[in-house]
Amino acid sequence: MARLAQTPGLTDEQRSILETVREFVDKEIIPHAQRLEHADEYPTDILDGMKEMGLFGLTIAEEHGGLGESLLTYALVVEELSRGWMSISGIVNTHFIVAYLISQHGSAEQRARLLPKMATGEVRGAFSMSEPECGSDVSAIKSKAVRDGDRFVINGQKMWLTNGAYSSVVATLVRTETGADSVYGNMSTFLLEKEPGFGETAPGLTIPGKIDKMGYKGVETTEMVLDGVTVADSAVLGGADQVGRGFYQMMDGIEVGRVNVAARACGISIRAFELAVAYAQQRRTFGQPLAKHQAIAFKLAEMGTKIEAAHALMVNAARLKDAGQRNDVEAGMAKLLASEYCAEVVQEAFRIHGGYGYSKEYEIERLMREAPFLLIGEGTSEIQKTIISRGLLRDYKLRR
Repeated sequence: MARLAQTPGLTDEQRSILETVREFVDKEIIPHAQRLEHADEYPTDILDGMKEMGLFGLTIAEEHGGLGESLLTYALVVEELSRGWMSISGIVNTHFIVAYLISQHGSAEQRARLLPKMATGEVRGAFSMSEPECGSDVSAIKSKAVRDGDRFVINGQKMWLTNGAYSSVVATLVRTETGADSVYGNMSTFLLEKEPGFGETAPGLTIPGKIDKMGYKGVETTEMVLDGVTVADSAVLGGADQVGRGFYQMMDGIEVGRVNVAARACGISIRAFELAVAYAQQRRTFGQPLAKHQAIAFKLAEMGTKIEAAHALMVNAARLKDAGQRNDVEAGMAKLLASEYCAEVVQEAFRIHGGYGYSKEYEIERLMREAPFLLIGEGTSEIQKTIISRGLLRDYKLRR
């Protein structure tokens, strides 16, 4: 087993799950990732294997057919998957967030109806907050649900939905004017159910097509157009009495998502290091392997240290959430450090590869296009710094 990014205190069950996932990544993902990514091809066979392993139900309670594992286990699985191909982790990430939202905030009916199908992967989830004119500024959301008797009519446009097409349920944050003093108290989360695919997948709900991206290929990223989508009160996450609670529910899910992004960054960093340390021992310059040159050896030392630091912060944030403690600052720190370090580690690996790193035959070329996404996904680095600083100022407030 590799030395870097080890996690002390795991149970036998956790170690068994991770060993199984690691073997799956080595045999079923890494050998095919380069071809699938360059073709922007949906990894159907890999997804079928993940269904058989029960990964879609990893964090769903056993009573609903899942494995009932912790956020830490989920994060470590995501780290392993991302080591193979980040797009695979993207497919399960939004699914996990939606399953978490339903588990924590859903009504008894929503949990009983949706979670068993989500545990098998029959139903997959997508998560939607962003809009064409609204990214990190959630208060600027324009999509709106208006009550019409015992139903809501929803209109608007959403952006950047991972799993937008292949999902069957989309947790969607929109405005619902409840008369609250704060804009955040006038938002609700709806569970919009639809058929998988593109086009009009439910009455008034259209998934126009796949957005072409620099990286993060294979998994689809889409828009979602809502034109008179009519849903019952029961579509509100948690039921009708949870109208106006959507922002707070979604922020709970985002904390899970930020741990996920940190785990993804760790996984990519680990793979970049593996590629760099192997290449540095094989490639010879000036009569000796690259690794014998102090300049390269020092790069490897710094890369390994950054991976250890990022992994430790990610594990800490996950364990805090599992313990039921507030982890907004710690999740922000983990996401900030892991994503920034990931970009640095991948670039150093790219430099170690020299000209070969620019060739599509080498994995590092793909990682160079994937790493930047983590700097902006689930909130930019600047947003993380805002969250972290507010939390620190709250905890270190001057006592006069």
